[in-house]
Amino acid sequence: MDDMKQVFIIYGFLEAGKTQFINFTLAQDYFQMDDTTLLIVCEEGAEEYDENVLRDSNTSMEVIEDEKDFNIDTLNRLNEKYRPERILIEYNGMWDCKNIELPKDWEIRQQMTIADGVTFETYFNNMKSIFADMIRNSELLIMNRCHSTEKLNSYKMSIKAINTAIEVVFENEEGEIDLPLTDEDLPYDMKADIIDIGEKDYGIWYLDMWDNTDRYSGKKLRVKTMVMKEPGLPKNYFVAGRPAMTCCADDIVFMGAICKSKEAKNLESRDTIELIFTIVDEYRSDYGGNGPVLYAEKIEKIPPLKQPIVSMN
Repeated sequence: MDDMKQVFIIYGFLEAGKTQFINFTLAQDYFQMDDTTLLIVCEEGAEEYDENVLRDSNTSMEVIEDEKDFNIDTLNRLNEKYRPERILIEYNGMWDCKNIELPKDWEIRQQMTIADGVTFETYFNNMKSIFADMIRNSELLIMNRCHSTEKLNSYKMSIKAINTAIEVVFENEEGEIDLPLTDEDLPYDMKADIIDIGEKDYGIWYLDMWDNTDRYSGKKLRVKTMVMKEPGLPKNYFVAGRPAMTCCADDIVFMGAICKSKEAKNLESRDTIELIFTIVDEYRSDYGGNGPVLYAEKIEKIPPLKQPIVSMN
């Protein structure tokens, strides 16, 4: 609808760099507009907003300090007061972000998380459930202040385990960091005739398969996995995967991919199998776009795994 107002929500903990990011964004040419931008600030850190940038971008700022005041009545009042065309929300990292209620003519255009590379590990380990809610909501995570690249691939794996679709960008003082994951970085032999995915390596392989499907084109793989029969899939298809703990014991998801096999009719949900297969990047409505489809060459039922749940910690 043309009358809908675009909302951009920026998550992150205090001093992560949210204000700096918004200051930079508002200063860009595409934000120099005649109509009004409403900036809602839900926590104030050491960084302050540039009054010149706010003026030049025709941005009105409101501060909401208490979580109970961030409600539909307050937002409706601000909507009526400023009649903005777009809304930026610098959200408090300690507030609940699972059930944000917005005015009926506000539409979320993008949600992103800003993280500090220096403090990421501390926050992620000690406030994982809060961090996980931000990551689940976001299409983009920008991690700034990355003074070393040593742990960045590990950080990316932890983030993608929670939200496989999220784009992760790492930055240092010189700009964006190019961080390719090479075949040599992977814990299995990509040159083997059949690439064996060890039980402990399932999580790394699963995330890399979704991120870099082309890496596995034309290769044969072997993995121990479980069967899930989805009602909407055709008779020759099932989902091959394993349950994974991405945050805590109460937060278990099934990490799987669609598999095609004539043997599907002989399988039941929860069967454990050893699967030899190839991977093809295909459009699937189940995925809402392109994604990896596993083409089974051999399926063998095996005893249940001793540790079927993949830990992404």
